[in-house]
Amino acid sequence: MSLLNAHAPDLTEAMTDMDIQLYWHPSFSYQSSDVYSEMLSNLRNGSLELDILCVEGAAITGPAGTGLYETFMGVAKKDILIELASKARFVIAAGTCASFGGVTSAGEVEATGLQFQRKKIGGLLGEDFLSKEGFPVINIPGCPVHPTPFIGTLSLLLDGISLELNDYNSPTEYYSMLVHQGCTRNEYHEYQVEETDFGQKGCLFFHLGCHGPLAHGPCNKYLWNNRSCKTRSGVPCFGCTEPGFPQESPFFETPNIVGLPINLPDGVDRPHYLAYKGMAAAAAPARLRHRKTKV
Repeated sequence: MSLLNAHAPDLTEAMTDMDIQLYWHPSFSYQSSDVYSEMLSNLRNGSLELDILCVEGAAITGPAGTGLYETFMGVAKKDILIELASKARFVIAAGTCASFGGVTSAGEVEATGLQFQRKKIGGLLGEDFLSKEGFPVINIPGCPVHPTPFIGTLSLLLDGISLELNDYNSPTEYYSMLVHQGCTRNEYHEYQVEETDFGQKGCLFFHLGCHGPLAHGPCNKYLWNNRSCKTRSGVPCFGCTEPGFPQESPFFETPNIVGLPINLPDGVDRPHYLAYKGMAAAAAPARLRHRKTKV
């Protein structure tokens, strides 16, 4: 449903431009169950080609690996997914749950991502799975997935343009940057001008658990509704694009030892962080230190 936020092109324009025939979607499809049952049979027997299998939501494998917690016409959906994935040219995991298990992996339904279980490769389809075009599952994480990397990835694949993936099989075109990049609070972060409450101007990393310097995603490059994001609204980044989401510690606290964050900004070692931040805080410009407290 987040794709309804797409613009330039919007969802309808994108599907028309890419000549996409949508076989089925739980919200957009409207025909009878008999029609879709027949379509599924045709996909299984190969009389109907499947270019792209796009999956949203984790694969449910419980209880005891049977997948019977989630079925379609008496058949475990996980088994249908495995079968269809073997026939698709490309397999795309839309969102963090389909990519890595996400929120549902914390429950008792034995949920997993298509090719990752959180940070561990494997998932439902296994470490060695490749689609017919020779790709692993292409992960486009986010909770929810942002329409721009999703539509952009589809366009690259269908145009035959080379698609580079990172260690978690996400397109580097969209997931090589940190959420921190483009954040309007960057200068406050660099000078360690930190806030202890929401809705204020300073950085949210040191006290309020912001994952901006840790999480990879285009959230501050492609804004929601072309307008905003969490940090611009005064809310810490949850790190929802990361394979370890959701974290086990409280969301709005920064785990620390003697006041030093346990998880440091990506690529920064502890000795340099200590030296740099001490000097940066002392050098903070007056306009930052004497900021207005509310956004």
